[in-house]
Amino acid sequence: METHNVTTFGRVAAQTAKQVILQRLREAEREVVLTEFEDKIGTVVIGTVQRVEPRVVRIELGKAVGIMPQSEQIPGEYYGVGRRIKVYIKDIEHEGRGPQLILSRGNEEFVRFLFNQEVPEMETGAVEIKAIAREAGRRTKLAVSSALPGVDPVGTFVGGHGARVQAVMNEIGEQEKIDIIPYEEDAAGFIANAMSPAEVLSVTVNEDEKRATVYVSEDQQSIAIGRAGQNVRLASRLTGYELDIEAKAPVKAEPKPRKNIEDSLMSVVEEVAE
Repeated sequence: METHNVTTFGRVAAQTAKQVILQRLREAEREVVLTEFEDKIGTVVIGTVQRVEPRVVRIELGKAVGIMPQSEQIPGEYYGVGRRIKVYIKDIEHEGRGPQLILSRGNEEFVRFLFNQEVPEMETGAVEIKAIAREAGRRTKLAVSSALPGVDPVGTFVGGHGARVQAVMNEIGEQEKIDIIPYEEDAAGFIANAMSPAEVLSVTVNEDEKRATVYVSEDQQSIAIGRAGQNVRLASRLTGYELDIEAKAPVKAEPKPRKNIEDSLMSVVEEVAE
């Protein structure tokens, strides 16, 4: 251990050394606090909005402060200072200026966790969410299934009078619509369900290229595509297939040939004569 006699440091140098030491102490303290949240990654906690910046919202979670980047926020949602909100703990980043707690309200897992709180049948394994596709603030599609015969998975998630799905919408905002569809092992059937609310005529699946063509009637084409392609885009993400929408004109039944009334009368007369 070496000993140095400090005799030539002035006031500026001493102040700089003090700032560096305090900064390192704060970083070490923050790292210790954030290690307590490592086992909470993937869960939802309640925090208080501390500060709102142009691209980041800082949220206080007890001893720690996390950040919610713009990409993890719900577009159009208001974050007032002091407001208590639920946030999903997404990750802890250790780059840049030290460890940073990343929070989210805009990802798919936030919706999954909210439904897990509202649907007790998920805990028992009676029903489950197979896949989620979400565009925060606009629309979410959930594919759900049941492990028990006779249990309606869609009805279970919707709840009596829509109470369960409404509770989730109250948290994420009424402007975001939620489509709950039944999951199917058959790819064509699953894709047809995922295109809801559009009515699908048929689906052709190419398993090798993970691509499918969805045929709809001409009046359903705009519904299948959705505003700015949202419906088909979410259905593609939900099913894992690239989807092409094609309109198919309805097949018209061939008109039956009209019988000549004179021929009909003559046939009746002949039958009577016989």
